[in-house]
Amino acid sequence: MGFVKEFKEFAIKGNVIDLAIGVILAAAFGKIITALTESVIMPLISLIVGKPDFRAIAFTINNTLFPVGLLIQAIIDFVLVALVLFIIIRGINRMNRKKAAPVSETKAPEYTLSEKLLMEIRDSLKR
Repeated sequence: MGFVKEFKEFAIKGNVIDLAIGVILAAAFGKIITALTESVIMPLISLIVGKPDFRAIAFTINNTLFPVGLLIQAIIDFVLVALVLFIIIRGINRMNRKKAAPVSETKAPEYTLSEKLLMEIRDSLKR
């Protein structure tokens, strides 16, 4: 019975639920990026490459087909997801830096008596 109770505590903790929500949002975000690449970016690349369907890019060696278009599309999907996540995290970090760095007035440091005396001695030696 201790194992089941321990698992329930683990599964109900906020971190696990936050992680599950993140995974679900990432899957939905992946679908958006896939749609963007299939409907906008891949046709543009197809225009450059000259093939009507980017997935049709392939080569054959000894009757073995290598569909490199699928690999290139997966790489482009990854780069786009990484780029968008980088932009989002960069914005979040900038907002956090603005919040973390409170505007403070610069005031002269307060010196102790011995520090003041040492500065006077230093200044008189310079003269």
